[in-house]
Amino acid sequence: MTAIFTGLRASELRGLTWDDVNLERAVIRVRQRADRWNNIGSPKSATSQREVPLAPIVVNTLREWKLACPKSELDLAFPSRLGNVESLPNLHRRGLGTLQVAAGITSDREHPKYGLHAFRHAAASLFIEQGFSPKRVQALMGHSSIQMTFDTYGHLFPSKDDDAAAMQQLQARLVG
Repeated sequence: MTAIFTGLRASELRGLTWDDVNLERAVIRVRQRADRWNNIGSPKSATSQREVPLAPIVVNTLREWKLACPKSELDLAFPSRLGNVESLPNLHRRGLGTLQVAAGITSDREHPKYGLHAFRHAAASLFIEQGFSPKRVQALMGHSSIQMTFDTYGHLFPSKDDDAAAMQQLQARLVG
């Protein structure tokens, strides 16, 4: 739920602490990530440090999850059963793989068809569909440049591809 509504990277979700989840303000602050070796560190880039708003359903889901979440010194929002950083392969096998087998998407839980990155793309697509500006999508996704946002999602932003009609409108505005 959190992944598809926020667009956070898998590493950002794995490194997210409850201190960075503000349920009253309905925002997540991205300040750290867990790398492929499960070490906690700085996000991918300076622009990766950001605040991401939460939909009401995510706030409610996180409130419930916080009560059941394994406790640990790391205070992670999405830890392993023992409270440590959850590895990405385990998330894919135990979480996504199991869900995708149950949904009939795949028969192999060890190799899910869709990984966590698919949720990131889905979130960006939904932001664009809701009319978020390109700069807002860039900020929410934590992209280091608008070029990255446009190279990845530019085809999803609304555009007028009728050059002839656009030129007629331009002429009408300039010379009547």
